[in-house]
Amino acid sequence: GYKQANVVILHKSLADDFEKFCHANDGPLPLLYRSQPGDWKCPSLSSDSDIRTDCLQYRVYEHGACTGSLKSLKEYSEQLKDMVTFYLGCSFSFEKAVQNAGIPVRNVEQKCNVSMYKTAVPCYSVSPFCCNLVVSMRPVPESKLEAAVLATSELKEAHGAPIHMGDPGLLGIQDLSKPDYGDPVHLHPGDIPVFWACGVTGAEAVMSSRAPLAFTHSPGCMFITDLKNNNVKSLRGVPQVHCISQDPLHFSVVSAEAAQKIRTLETLIGIDPGDRGIIHLQRQDELLKASLAISHARSVLITAGFPTHFTYEPPEENDGPPGALAIAAILQALEKEVAIVTDRRAMDLNKKIIEEAVQLGILKKPIPLLSYQRESADSALMFLCDNGNSGRPRYDHLIAIERAGMAADGNYYNARKVNIKHLVDPIDDLFLTAQTIPGVTTTGVGDGGNELGMGKVKDAVKKHIRNGDVIACDVEADFTVVAGVSNWGGYAIACALYVLHTCEIHDRYLRKAVGFPQLSKKMDWLSALPSVSKEEKLLKILVRHGVRSGKTASLEMEVDGLPFYNTHSLMIEQLL
Repeated sequence: GYKQANVVILHKSLADDFEKFCHANDGPLPLLYRSQPGDWKCPSLSSDSDIRTDCLQYRVYEHGACTGSLKSLKEYSEQLKDMVTFYLGCSFSFEKAVQNAGIPVRNVEQKCNVSMYKTAVPCYSVSPFCCNLVVSMRPVPESKLEAAVLATSELKEAHGAPIHMGDPGLLGIQDLSKPDYGDPVHLHPGDIPVFWACGVTGAEAVMSSRAPLAFTHSPGCMFITDLKNNNVKSLRGVPQVHCISQDPLHFSVVSAEAAQKIRTLETLIGIDPGDRGIIHLQRQDELLKASLAISHARSVLITAGFPTHFTYEPPEENDGPPGALAIAAILQALEKEVAIVTDRRAMDLNKKIIEEAVQLGILKKPIPLLSYQRESADSALMFLCDNGNSGRPRYDHLIAIERAGMAADGNYYNARKVNIKHLVDPIDDLFLTAQTIPGVTTTGVGDGGNELGMGKVKDAVKKHIRNGDVIACDVEADFTVVAGVSNWGGYAIACALYVLHTCEIHDRYLRKAVGFPQLSKKMDWLSALPSVSKEEKLLKILVRHGVRSGKTASLEMEVDGLPFYNTHSLMIEQLL
């Protein structure tokens, strides 16, 4: 029930830089107190303490190497006169709160130290301190994940909420049975490894600085304060936990407020202007989960293109490309890698559309444009991964928006059951192969059930959509975003990504509680969102290149008494 502290003792010449390093990485290094040089007490934490003796064991570091352990630092009293002590928050402080929430603490049950691991996650560097994050791991039953996040998220001085839940490999941890510090902790069946930022990061920072002399507590041998764990920090929003991948297992975190906004977006795009029965295809929270998965992605591949007008040149319709470019624009603003793959016959058309979108400021810069051909059994794997190595995927997430999808008989159909296979390259291969590559997730956006990715709801398509027994796409995506018009689905994904990245809870989880909040970039993200004027410019580009509307008599249709075109504008305004 008492606050505990990690301890770092450095020469006074390094103290200011180490304090800056702590503030820049306040997840692993929440600063409780900084002493004056030679001051062995910390009156704000303990009424009668002596840092030379009050930890059970200490570690000595010389020129970046740990050179031994000590029970007392009294023999270094002379050197300590020129040294500053940092007291940093510790996750042991939150274990009582976790227990009070009805969550088992396995390391306490097993009477051992917590497991601590070095990760591949770099901290924000402040010279001479440059190191990777260290985390502690506690197994938590899957049903208790949200309770564990809630119990710890307000205890910012004890590292706050977890920074990762799921597969340790995503942090660069190869073997949970071999911790770098502490003891191995056994997972029970149904437990998920949950990782918190850890104050032992301070020891890694000390070693990176190569200081002539420094001290830390030995991991697990904490400084125990006189303060109870009852002064919590207020948190902006209640956290929710969502699973975004099964292989590797990966959970994400978002505030309840942000999640509700995204559910509102999902409801908005679910209106059915063509009265085609898409309500039967909709699944709750698919937009939320898709957006969370995309938010975690480093590199995204997008595909669009439905050759509805098979007797014209070009045969493309104008539903799909605007939504694809809306997603690409926000991904560029979020500094993610993005590429587009399309049919070989449509390369020149898409190249011109992208060039003009850049000229008009819809895109920040050109997007790499690719085509895919099935030349051998492993063509898709070679396309998606470096040298066909599934351990090195080029893309973390694939998005298909209003892209013709392969039916069960291997053909591609428009809504009127016309086979358009001769106009469609087998980009479905990429989505099928992605299912076999760990860490690659997929999203399909559609409005009729014959689009790539809609295989996830193919039974409903066959039952409720006209001609569904023939046209239903057979290829599944991990997430299916169903909209009245596919472009709306693209706009909603862009808006949802903005909502996620302006959510403090999600932002902290994304950056693993190291570095600074990214909200300073908010205006750049806002300017990348879709708008009525951007859509009008894009539609003019498409018309200029001969691309027609895919929705028959769309200009004559009315939705809620408004012309269909005006409904597009109204939809964008509502989403924003």
